[in-house]
Amino acid sequence: MQIADYSALMIFLVIALVVAGVITLLANQFGPKNRTRQKAMPYEAGSDPIGSPKQTRFSVKFYMIAISFILFDLETIFVIPWAVAWKQNDVMGHGLYAFGVMFVFVSILTIGLVYEWKQGGLEWD
Repeated sequence: MQIADYSALMIFLVIALVVAGVITLLANQFGPKNRTRQKAMPYEAGSDPIGSPKQTRFSVKFYMIAISFILFDLETIFVIPWAVAWKQNDVMGHGLYAFGVMFVFVSILTIGLVYEWKQGGLEWD
């Protein structure tokens, strides 16, 4: 591989950075600057914020569900391409191996889900 192979990518990155910088500078230079009390308030889904942000504490279960969502979202990202490439793996003679690897992967995630379920991590109070 030579550096010429990456020239198109480098040109694209330079153009993208220049465009982003120019847009940011133009927005700073020509954008409205009239800040009002209403605009300075944090947005709370259309309602006035109550209390300070430092007083609000979230339950640990909220984070458990968020982490579970990310985990199973990543599982989908791995399983869908594997399923699409299944026929190609089978034709090449790697079908059983590919199935075994994915079975182990999904089994580990299933054990984690059952554990979290038994611990009550999926129950929302």
